[in-house]
Amino acid sequence: MRIEQWVKNLFVFLPLFFSGNILSADLFLKSLAAFFIFSVTASAVYTVNDYNDIEADRRHPQKCNRPLASGAISPRAALVLFISLIAVVIAGIVIIHQFIDGDLTRFILVVVSYFILNLLYTAWLKHVAIVDICIIAIGFVLRVLAGGYITGIFISQWAILLTFVLALVLAIGKRRGELINARLGGKTRRSLDGYNVQFADIALSISCALAIVCYLMFTLSPEVQQRFHPRVFYTVILVVFAFLRYLQQTLVYNRTESPTKIVYRDRYLQVTLIVWLAVFLMQIYFKK
Repeated sequence: MRIEQWVKNLFVFLPLFFSGNILSADLFLKSLAAFFIFSVTASAVYTVNDYNDIEADRRHPQKCNRPLASGAISPRAALVLFISLIAVVIAGIVIIHQFIDGDLTRFILVVVSYFILNLLYTAWLKHVAIVDICIIAIGFVLRVLAGGYITGIFISQWAILLTFVLALVLAIGKRRGELINARLGGKTRRSLDGYNVQFADIALSISCALAIVCYLMFTLSPEVQQRFHPRVFYTVILVVFAFLRYLQQTLVYNRTESPTKIVYRDRYLQVTLIVWLAVFLMQIYFKK
């Protein structure tokens, strides 16, 4: 189920956070429900992915330790788990539909779209270079849209674009890490034939620059300037530092095959994220 990967689904809270309504119990519970639904859906997709990739994972230096690849659980048990997770998702949607006012149609469509898109990714699209990383980035955009739809919070175009580019940065960084490992143990993903380290370095640098520009434009957009204190613009400094640190980890130390691992282990990024969060909260909730 890859519970540690559920951190990606925290993106559903972004609309609530940036709207300045994080203290609203009603909206927070709605976002929490979206987080739960998306997390269980993602776990169902991970189960299918591991089921389809048993042989490939056994040849991978890290993925060989996954439950199916290592033989810790049987394919039959994985199938039962998949069906159970889908049942939990359906039950969760039915329950929140009864307790949450408003139209949940768009939220449900986003969840279904995420599920179908990732099944296609698992079965085929992850083997197509460029398309694979764009699918990953779109998945993060769908998370943000789900958080906006379930709470009824408007999401700006700059926020959507920022989410896409930020996710693209993480996806390219992961592919680059896989390319580095492939030099030692051989390629374990067919889409790697469409990448090399030089291309990944260039694409990563371009994506980081775009992400910084998108964040800058987000902080300078009229709705953000009116909603928050104009000083929110200065948080760009922290964002630039975070991206430079990520580039250092990726290009210098080659430590970013898994995008989520760097957040768990890198103290510089953790401190930067905490400071950014604290500063942004002050601009939202203590404007005066």
